[in-house]
Amino acid sequence: MARLLGIDARTLRNWKKDRPKLYEIVIKGFAFDELIQKSEKNLDELKELKEKLETKK
Repeated sequence: MARLLGIDARTLRNWKKDRPKLYEIVIKGFAFDELIQKSEKNLDELKELKEKLETKK
């Protein structure tokens, strides 16, 4: 995570200790990005399934 943020890993650990709200925001941001990626993948899979079902009609 630190690399993606362009900061040192120690900075991230310090945020966890000294700035827990900031650390929480960062962690939730990464979790949100992961959920978006999963949702987009699921949507793509559903579109493929729909296409397959429509071609079988």
